[in-house]
Amino acid sequence: MLKRINWRAVLITIVWALSLSGLITLMSFIEVKKAESSCKKINVILPGNQFFVERSEVDAILNENGGLLVGRRLDGINIQDLENKLKANPFIEYAKVYLDMDGVLHADVRQRVPILRIFNLSGQDFYIDQNGLKVPLSDHFTPRVLVANGEIVESFDGKVDTLKNQMGKDLFHMAQFIDKDPLWANQIVQLYVDDKNDIELVPRVGNQRIIFGDVDGMETKFRNLKLFYKKAIPKVGWDAYSIINLKFDGQIVCVKRDSTLKNNMAKPSPSEQDSLAKKLNTIQDSTKKVL
Repeated sequence: MLKRINWRAVLITIVWALSLSGLITLMSFIEVKKAESSCKKINVILPGNQFFVERSEVDAILNENGGLLVGRRLDGINIQDLENKLKANPFIEYAKVYLDMDGVLHADVRQRVPILRIFNLSGQDFYIDQNGLKVPLSDHFTPRVLVANGEIVESFDGKVDTLKNQMGKDLFHMAQFIDKDPLWANQIVQLYVDDKNDIELVPRVGNQRIIFGDVDGMETKFRNLKLFYKKAIPKVGWDAYSIINLKFDGQIVCVKRDSTLKNNMAKPSPSEQDSLAKKLNTIQDSTKKVL
């Protein structure tokens, strides 16, 4: 009969029973220690170079209504409630609160990173963060980000929300692309939507209307514009064209500036031209397309 007993199964059952018993004992010990201990310190982790949320604001949220946390018994601190309060702040993207055995309350907070500011037709303005969510303006901090205006109907009700309109989504995807490229992040300062729903780029250096069209073939259009800057501009000068049109597939169509206006145009300063030239020279183009 002993041979019929599955000793392996019996051993596994015993191990699991002992582990469960140990876990229950440990949890009981933690609860007892928690009941006997008090909060000695608050440690806030707030990384990033944006300042939508400051350390003092996090402290204020943690101590709101319930009073000061330092000195309070650990079993009287509602961790989940503190997390929910932090997450209710529209500028906080992520929050995790926990207590350790030494009585230290840790708050790991990550704030939102805006990449675009939109001014819509209704006179509203708001940010779009790196996750494509609409975020309100801050009373304490104004980040330097790309701006979009013109015929934009994307609305905002003051709360963090997703983008509803296709143009809003297209502007977000373009802002993402520009933000990731050092050249375009430096050169493009504004996006404008005209009455034909074409997106226009407003450059930092140069005084041309850059008609981009829609976001279809976005990478190709930006690559063509980069080649134009590297090959054509050094030959014709910054004030040669009034319009650079990227709408047409595989080509750039330019409109020459009226010669009577050339001398009146503000030219980019030598330092601006030199800065853009250096950025262009550091970028290796893999394409062999000839303009």
